[in-house]
This record gives sequence, C-alpha cells and structure tokens, in this order.
Amino acid sequence: QVQLVESGGGLVQAGGSLRLSCAASGIIFSVNAMGWYRQAPGKQRELVSSITSGGATNYADSVKDRFTISRDNTNKMVYLQMNSLKPEDTAVYYCNAEVRSTWFSGQSDYWGQGTQVTVSS
Repeated sequence: QVQLVESGGGLVQAGGSLRLSCAASGIIFSVNAMGWYRQAPGKQRELVSSITSGGATNYADSVKDRFTISRDNTNKMVYLQMNSLKPEDTAVYYCNAEVRSTWFSGQSDYWGQGTQVTVSS
C-alpha cells in the first residue's frame, strides 16, 4: 500500500507565498512522475504542475513564473513553492504520484488527501 501525505496549505493574503509538501510512503520500488492538481468549488480538477523522475517540469499557464515544483527522490517527496499568490489560486491542492511497488510491476496512480489553499484579497 502507498500513501501520500500532504502539508503546507493555509490562508494567505494576495501576493504571499506557501510551500506545499507531499511525502510518499509504503511499499515503493520507484516513484515516477509526480504532480500537483487543484480543484476549486464548482470547477474541474486541473493539473497545476508535474515533474518527471528525471526532473523535467511543466506548469499550467496560469501559474508559470509564480510556482515551482521540485522533488526529493531520496525521501520520496515533492514540493510546490507558490509565490505571488492570487485569489484565483484558492483551491484544494492534491498531490499525485505514479508508483511502482516492485521492479516487475506496472505503475499505479496515487493521490493525497488534499490540502486547502485560500488566498484573500
């Protein structure tokens, strides 16, 4: 079993910063791609940023130049540094990871429980 545990959400004023963290634990052979998604009330879940096992990153246009994704392969963690936050960034943020439990198994997709980010104007 694999678990993703998120932390770092909270309430900040517009222009402020938050750093989200996500730790993967359990029976893990390798962690492949990892990413952050968010979902605002009444909206569909959207990809915010992703990072491959090799460190290649991509970002939604709405967060480019403001958010930075990074990972720590030794500790099986992924981070999302969020700067210059805007009210429209308000959402529940979810960690996602593609995990292989053994060398011979295929990858499975796992999700964290979500952490609330609220940006006030």
